[in-house]
Amino acid sequence: MRLGLGTLGEVAGPRVDPRGLEVGVVHLGLGAFHRAHQALYTEDAVAAEGGAWGICGASRRSRGVVDALAAQDGLYGVLERGPEEDRVRVVGVLREALVATQQPDALRDRLAAASTHVVTLTVTEAGYRADDAPGTPVGILVRGLEARRAAGVDSPLAIVSCDNLPRNGEVLRGLVHAFCADAGLADWIAAHADFPSTMVDRIVPATTAADRDVASRLIGARDEATVVGEPFSQWVIEDAFRGRRPAWEAAGAMLVPDTRPYEAMKLRLLNGGHSALAYLGLLRGHETVAEAIADPELDAFLERLLASELAPTLGPVPRIDLDRYRAGLLARWSNPRMAHRLEQIGIGGAMKLPPRLLAPARELLAEGGEPAGICLAVAAWLRRLESAARGPLEEEVAAAVAGAGSPAAAAERALAVSAVFGEDLRENERFRDLLADGLAKLTAAPTVD
Repeated sequence: MRLGLGTLGEVAGPRVDPRGLEVGVVHLGLGAFHRAHQALYTEDAVAAEGGAWGICGASRRSRGVVDALAAQDGLYGVLERGPEEDRVRVVGVLREALVATQQPDALRDRLAAASTHVVTLTVTEAGYRADDAPGTPVGILVRGLEARRAAGVDSPLAIVSCDNLPRNGEVLRGLVHAFCADAGLADWIAAHADFPSTMVDRIVPATTAADRDVASRLIGARDEATVVGEPFSQWVIEDAFRGRRPAWEAAGAMLVPDTRPYEAMKLRLLNGGHSALAYLGLLRGHETVAEAIADPELDAFLERLLASELAPTLGPVPRIDLDRYRAGLLARWSNPRMAHRLEQIGIGGAMKLPPRLLAPARELLAEGGEPAGICLAVAAWLRRLESAARGPLEEEVAAAVAGAGSPAAAAERALAVSAVFGEDLRENERFRDLLADGLAKLTAAPTVD
């Protein structure tokens, strides 16, 4: 029996009745993270406060997720993988699924509809491109906003980035306005669209066939669209909405005047720690986060990195105890039943490392500190580029380093790639020396002592 609306009387259903739930949110980037995070907050907001907040999700190119969801009337399970047991929840807030490249007009019409009040995005860091391709997320947004203006829809639209970028709302606003060839459209967008920044947090590993089997057994119906998540979840949202939105705070989200302290906390402690663990763990032969953190040397290294190099670059974070947050991270990473692959975390380091590790390194250096652990993690990334799949920017770094006769030469050549390291780190003798030391250490053996 396949999960779907026809099974609602036979298996545990979602927290809201999806039948008749109208679409009020459009989401760009229909991957696992959105379905294990914002979709749940939105469904819980509807359960708590009501509202027409069904989601129309758009995949960029892939039909796989769209077809699996269509076969199940948009229903899917979220398999919560705790340290000792699994729980599953069926979600029904996703009411429509599109493929952006195949259904551009349908997506444009959804963005332009007066019933759409919120657009959310999880398109990864690489999706925030400043080129003029209309098929990019920014191009899709501007096309929809242009249609919205042409249709005379004057109600405010909130465009909510949920990607791991500092000040993601400001970044997205800037790209949208830069994309507009028509100054009148840019002015209209400024008057009618809000771009609140957010911080999102939940570990969502890639789903395996075994995960789908477990979820299907717990649901009592076959689910081919399962996503997996850890028990922890957090969403911090800048309270900058002029129009309507789901009551996300009723679902546990934090609405705050300024997300910057939370962004820095998450990017540097969770994401920075994850990146360090990924590159060093892969060099030491580990495959998952739990395996890597069970390595006594890596566990001790991560504790030092978080406490001595990353946390000191943070200011106060309202309503958050940073010591408890750090301890919680180590506990979350130690969950042996979360198969979060280091390979997945390590993708796109050229985009991820600057805000996660290089920014705190700059601040430590400015205060006379020693980012030795950060440099060791960056050195591990450079070593990883020797054998891993690479994007264009990684190719540039790998080509720059290739053939270097010594760790010092490799460090010098890598730092010359200003698109990753900027001009300042190349000129910083202490950072250059620490990076060379890290490369020398990892060339001799993948140790973190």
